Amino acid sequence: MKTKLFIVTLILSSLSYGSMAGDPDILSDFILPPENTTVDGNFFTYTGMRVLVQAPVPKTFQVLKASMAEFPALNGQSVSYAVLDFPPSSVNPPHTHPRGSELLFLLGGSLDVGFVDTSNKLFTQRLQTGDMFVFPKGLVHFQYNGDSKNEALAVSAFGSANPGTVSVPNSVFNTSVDDGVLALSFKTDVYTIRKIKAGLAGKV
Repeated sequence: MKTKLFIVTLILSSLSYGSMAGDPDILSDFILPPENTTVDGNFFTYTGMRVLVQAPVPKTFQVLKASMAEFPALNGQSVSYAVLDFPPSSVNPPHTHPRGSELLFLLGGSLDVGFVDTSNKLFTQRLQTGDMFVFPKGLVHFQYNGDSKNEALAVSAFGSANPGTVSVPNSVFNTSVDDGVLALSFKTDVYTIRKIKAGLAGKV
């Protein structure tokens, strides 16, 4: 009986913890950085996206973030944004956001998107202008503009002021993981691993 009670208590406490996972609740209306002693409307305004107005189509995939790092007023608010600009035939490589889910809204063009769940099942969709797609928190996902002539533009909202981004190619091949370990892991040879690394570094 005591064992069952302990297990039930453990399960309930884990459920309680899971329901609170994410950005912590704050005990004030907002959080000021330590160097701020006064606050006005400027603190709650972010102008970093103005560079997008009438900007030319970029030559490579470009992301412009409005997270806590760029916009300190987001601290404690559990929300952030990013604008994703896809020139023709460009990709946002597989990556994860460990601290927040992502809700993407396609403003223009078309995108092929997808994510892989923890059972390694791939979910994909082709989005058209006006469509939305959700990427669950922490799962590997990607976006690809397969149109060879037209740009695609999207806005992503995140359920965290600091969702983080872990690029799969960079975290695997642009860190100091031993080449031999990578060769064994990917069932290939060290030469191939070094060639991939050189390609990611722009040396090929």
